[in-house]
Amino acid sequence: MEAFKLPLPAGWGEPLWLVVQILLILLAGYIAQRVVAKCLTRLGERYPFPPQFFMPLRGGLRWLIMGSALIFVLERLGVSATVLWTALSGFVAVAAVAFFAMWSVLSNLLCAILIFTVGPFRIGDVVELVDTTDKPGVKGRVVAINLLYTTLIEAEELGTGSAMVQVPNSLFFQRSVRRWRGTDVLPSNGFEK
Repeated sequence: MEAFKLPLPAGWGEPLWLVVQILLILLAGYIAQRVVAKCLTRLGERYPFPPQFFMPLRGGLRWLIMGSALIFVLERLGVSATVLWTALSGFVAVAAVAFFAMWSVLSNLLCAILIFTVGPFRIGDVVELVDTTDKPGVKGRVVAINLLYTTLIEAEELGTGSAMVQVPNSLFFQRSVRRWRGTDVLPSNGFEK
C-alpha cells in the first residue's frame, strides 16, 4: 500500500487540508441552498401561495446560506467572526447614515429631473405652494430652476421690495401647487407684465 502513496513536499499537508475544508464548506452551502429552493418550490406547488411570495424568500435564504458559508470559510482562513461582525455592522451603520444624509439631496435631484421632463411649470410662470386651501404659501415668479432649488421672486408688497426665495424641488411634489402661465395677467398680485 505504501507504493501508492503520493509524495507531497514538506509542509503541504496542512494547506491542502485547508483547501479541502473550504471546498467542503462551499459545497455544503451550495447543497443547502439547492435543498431549501427545492423545498420552497414544493411548498409553492402544494399550497396556493402566490409566486411573488416565494421569490424574495428564496433570494433572502440563498444570501443567508451563502453568506454563512463565506463566514465559515473566512473563519477557517483565520479571520475572527467577531472582527467580521464588527466590520460589517460598522459598514452598515456608516452606509445608513450616509444614505439618510444624502436622502434630501437625492430627492431634490430626482424632483429636478421630473420638473425638467414633465414640466409642471417653467421659467416665467407664477407658482404658489399651498399649505392648505385656506392658508397661502410661498408665491412668486419662477426665475431659475437648477438641480436642487427653484428660485422664485416674490411680489413687491407695501414698498418692501421683492425678495428671492429658493424652494427645494421636492416641495413641488409634496404640496399642492397653483400655477399661472407667464403670459397670463394676474390682477393685483404684483406680477403684471
